[in-house]
Amino acid sequence: MAPRDLIDIDRIFMEPAVADYPRGREILSRFPNAERIAVPSHWNIPELHGNEGSVEDWVRIKRSTLVLGVKKGLAMRPNGRSAHFIAPSTSNGCAMACAYCYVPRRKGFSNPISLFVNVEAVSAAIARHAAKQGPLPEPDQIDEAAWVYDLGENGDLSVDAMICDTVRDLVGLFRTLPNAKGSFATKAVNRDLLAYDPQGRTRIRFSLMPAPIARVVDVRTAPIRERIAAIDDFVAAGYEVHVNFSPVILYEGWEADWAELFAEIDGSISDAAKAQLKCEIIMLTHNAGLHEVNLGWHPKAEALLWRPDIQETKRSEGGGDNLRYRTGWKGKWLTRFKVLLAEHLPYCRVRYAF
Repeated sequence: MAPRDLIDIDRIFMEPAVADYPRGREILSRFPNAERIAVPSHWNIPELHGNEGSVEDWVRIKRSTLVLGVKKGLAMRPNGRSAHFIAPSTSNGCAMACAYCYVPRRKGFSNPISLFVNVEAVSAAIARHAAKQGPLPEPDQIDEAAWVYDLGENGDLSVDAMICDTVRDLVGLFRTLPNAKGSFATKAVNRDLLAYDPQGRTRIRFSLMPAPIARVVDVRTAPIRERIAAIDDFVAAGYEVHVNFSPVILYEGWEADWAELFAEIDGSISDAAKAQLKCEIIMLTHNAGLHEVNLGWHPKAEALLWRPDIQETKRSEGGGDNLRYRTGWKGKWLTRFKVLLAEHLPYCRVRYAF
């Protein structure tokens, strides 16, 4: 998907202080013809958040609308799964529209990209935190030698980098932190990132699933084959490149489709990429509220995602009704997935599975 097909901004909602920041002025200058709408907070835009009517315009809003704000909270949150810490987000929302994405549950419906313009404050907070940590005491499932900070919990940094230089700044920051790495997952291929010179201090995780399923649920993302083809180039450019097998969606024939994907990976990437390849495995979690929203714009996806016959409800910490594959059976399916992976990609170590 070409950048203009993904992002063609004609409307910007912005907090009052945005123009006081260099990054804010940089972004505004890139879209001089966009309508500018002042809002008190990026979290409080009734026209976008909680507006059920926007379901009909889901993709149009994703492509044409941008929100700019100032990040308030700068705390690091312990993680212990994919990363040691979740860094303060420099963005929220996404131009892509994956049918299973959890962010719409929190912020409402289409949820286009929100960018935070005080990137210097975010970078300084990460640097201070890393300095206090000292060396990683011992290797663990997250990394052998460095503290890892997840940078893109609520968005996709490969797409953010099409709009401004924040991702370039973050990659540059981690070049200067000898005991820390940045990390983010992506479903886009932005080759501009190849020139960022990460020097092994940024981990990019390409999310992968069988292509026939991705064509239904990974809306407005890079094709699976394109993501696989990018792995070697990103390794050569100095990134640590892992893969996320996420989400694993169960359906009749899922094992054969995943085996085919593993074979494609094995036959496509170089020995250098294989030598450093690790993965995360995340089984699908769905949500009752998101199910209702999806029925308004993409019901075909719900035939795959909404499976009460093999799912059970679990109340989330935020009070929502999440659907997960049934206890007991989920463990068996996850074990079967790992066996398939070991058969086809024996060199790909599982860092985290859930």
